[in-house]
Amino acid sequence: MGTLAEIYPYLKVIHILSITLWMLGMLYLPRIYAYHADTLAGSETDTTFQTMEERLLRSLLTPCMILVWVTGILLIFAIGGQVGGWFHLKFLLVILLSGLHGMLSKHRKNFVNGENTKEASFFRTLSFISAGFMVVIIFLAVVKPF
Repeated sequence: MGTLAEIYPYLKVIHILSITLWMLGMLYLPRIYAYHADTLAGSETDTTFQTMEERLLRSLLTPCMILVWVTGILLIFAIGGQVGGWFHLKFLLVILLSGLHGMLSKHRKNFVNGENTKEASFFRTLSFISAGFMVVIIFLAVVKPF
């Protein structure tokens, strides 16, 4: 395997694919929660939603988030840490998005324990917040405005 600079394009591909899949899940999971919020705890539908949510988090969201972080850090090293001011805002937004990921994981546990107190509209809003983060992060990464 070559140096980080030599494998930079491959790291970038993995990074972009990981971002895409992570965001797919970050947009979809709150929508599942919105439907789940309207079901009766302990029902067959409740159990089905719990299975869907767990699989989505364990097989897609969490692994992709980890890959985003690992490849992102490696990309920074590959370019010698030369980043502009735009990067600091992007980095902050990725930290906040990771916190939202953690919050979604906590809500899954609330559903599992029959302790969800949030309404469907709350979860739909979380989906839009994820989309907003995604738009701003992409803008910053592509345009590099400052």
